[in-house]
Formats: sequence, structure tokens, C-alpha cells
Amino acid sequence: MGETTTMAKGITSGLRAAMERDPKVILLGEDIGKLGGVFRVTEGLQKDFGEDRVIDTPLAEAGILGTAIGLALRGYRPVVEIQFDGFVYPAFDHIVSQVAKLRARSLGYVGMPVVIRIPFGGGIGAVEHHSESNEAYFAHTAGLKVVAVSNPHDAHWMIQQAIESPDPVIFYEPKRRYWDKGEVGAAPDGPLGSARVVREGSDVTVLCYGPMVRTCLQAAQAAEDEDHSLEILDLRSLSPLDTSVIFASVRKTGRCVVVHEASTFLGLGAELAAQIQQECFYELEAPVLRVGGYNVPYPPSRIEEDFLPDLDRVLDAVDRLLTH
Repeated sequence: MGETTTMAKGITSGLRAAMERDPKVILLGEDIGKLGGVFRVTEGLQKDFGEDRVIDTPLAEAGILGTAIGLALRGYRPVVEIQFDGFVYPAFDHIVSQVAKLRARSLGYVGMPVVIRIPFGGGIGAVEHHSESNEAYFAHTAGLKVVAVSNPHDAHWMIQQAIESPDPVIFYEPKRRYWDKGEVGAAPDGPLGSARVVREGSDVTVLCYGPMVRTCLQAAQAAEDEDHSLEILDLRSLSPLDTSVIFASVRKTGRCVVVHEASTFLGLGAELAAQIQQECFYELEAPVLRVGGYNVPYPPSRIEEDFLPDLDRVLDAVDRLLTH
């Protein structure tokens, strides 16, 4: 492929490829048909595949997920769009009580190939309920795969891998990165569930995902000016975690900081810090640090820049690690 596109259009092309390959792939969501979704991710798909495969649903997330469960039980592969992160809660019962459990409950006889697309995170100046990072709820739930994309290449390939998975996948899309451009290569970077080192380094391992990958890459560039070498690892999968890649990087550098937009309290960083100190204790030169959102409700948009982790907060954590 090798073409340059935005992350939003990378998802669009991935959805299109999956729909062309398998007539059982069906899209459901609010305003995804005629409008093409509020972020225009599904633009043109209803026109090309028809209203039976790209379905404009009522504004009722519980109804959308209930319908998706029924479709999956009948052999379809539904892809649900939750319009904004904070709108998923009416469907939360369906996701954790049914979607996550049906395959295990049936001893594997009943597949549940449902993909739930969720634009997440802040940075777009939105109102309440539109800027949440709720990934820890779903990563905590056994039976769900949880992934987060950070670039057009992964967006294109990982949405296809998620649709092909026999297990349900929560597919997080960082909404403030929808318009970031990048090249889409000819093949995915490993299977769904794998992490990737996006920048080699020797002094500190920085674990991140979704919207924070770009922020951390910028921090690594700035750290170079002070002769600090940061290794940036894009987790890509939040459940399961690709611990082999994570541990190998931490053993190499001896220091680790985890960065995410969500509150650090009971966030992904807490689990990562626990696993890293358990497995890499004797290689660590300093405690594992976390940089994240504060443990408060998401603030009004005029002060969200003070809430969101930025380059300076990442570099501050790096400095603390290196002086330890």
C-alpha cells in the first residue's frame, strides 16, 4: 500500500476491506450511515454497502449492543460505533454481563465476534461526557480484548484484525489524533495483542498508548537535547498485555514511566507497575513512575490542557527517574 492518509480514513479503509471480504460484517451506530459518523469515519460506506449493512440506529446504546449480541449469535460480525466515550455506560451491562461472558458460558461453542469502536480521550474542547478515558473498566473485565490505536497504519490493520477475532474487542480510537497523517504499510505490525517499540532508546522505557504515543515521541525528541535516550513503546493492546516486549525493554533500560490520559488511580499504569516490579525487580534502577490525568472528573474544556499529560510532565518524570 504505502499511501499516506489520516487515522480516521485508515479506519474507514480497514472497515471497507473487511466488509468487502465478508458479507457478514455489519456496522451499527448513531448517525453512521447518511452522515458518515460525527468524525466521518464511516463516510461513504452506507452508499456503497446499503442500509442493511450500515445501519443508523436510535440513540440508545443498550439497544445497539443488544442488537449486536443477537446478530453475533446468528453468525454475523457486528461492528458497533459508540459515538463518544462517555456514551458507552447505558450499554455497560450488556458488555460486561453478556458480550464478555457468552463464549466462556457456552464452553466455546458460541462465538461473540463483536467489535465496539469507541472514540476516547480529550483534547478537542468538547463538553461533558465527550472526553473520557474509560479503558480500565473494560481491561479489568475478563473475556474482552481491549486495544488502542495511535496511527493510520495500525488503524487500518487492527480494525480488520479485531473484526476477524472470535472474541469481542473494545477498539479505542484517540479522537484528537483522527486527523494525524501517516503511511499505511502493506501488512500489520504483528498480531492483535502485540506491543511495538516505536523508538529505540537506552535510558528510560516509556510505555504509552493511543493519544499519548505522539506526546511521548515528542518528549523523546526533546530529551535528546539533554543526552537522554528514551525508548518509546506503543502498547497497542491493553488486554492482553504484551508482557514479553514490555519486560525486555525495562530490563534493557532499568527505568520505566507509564503515560496515559486516564486517572492514574487504578489505571493501566498501576497494573503495569505491579507486573514490572514483580518480574523485573532486580533490573530496576528506580521505581516505576506514572504520568496521567488527575483523579478528578474531566474538567471544562477551557482548562483541559492543564489536566492532560503533556511533554513537560513526561520529561519531569524522566528527570526524576534519572536522578534517583
